[in-house]
Amino acid sequence: MAKKKKKTPSNVLGENRKARFNYEITENLEVGIVLKGTEVKSLKAGKFSFPDAFVEIKNHELFIKNLSITPYDFGNIHNHSSDAVRKLLAHKQEIKKLERKVQEKGFTLIPLRFYLKNGRVKIDLGVCRGKKLYDKRNTIKEKDLKRDAERSFRMK
Repeated sequence: MAKKKKKTPSNVLGENRKARFNYEITENLEVGIVLKGTEVKSLKAGKFSFPDAFVEIKNHELFIKNLSITPYDFGNIHNHSSDAVRKLLAHKQEIKKLERKVQEKGFTLIPLRFYLKNGRVKIDLGVCRGKKLYDKRNTIKEKDLKRDAERSFRMK
């Protein structure tokens, strides 16, 4: 029987922590991404930015926009453009399901995390709805209360 590998922090290339604060995440999906060789090397080196990235569905295909991958330092003529629109890989049924969700008012697809799985770059995609200002205040309040409780527990 094969052992299941746990996702360790070394496998995580980047995480969008702001998304968890700004959006209410209703569903997660693991998708692949179409990359060129130098793009993979830049991602593994951690030279990418995606805080304002989002996913768009066109002709039953997923495309990620506003994902900035810095050109690879040693890539010479084989380097890529940094702000290109990249295709995401998912099954047809999953894409149809996501399409129905996104058509509902207020839902969008946001990349939450980039990580390596069996040597391939994967994206944890979230079906998200934007939080209102009072929801964000409640999140901050709960986090402060939790921190204070932990602090008082440690002091005793």
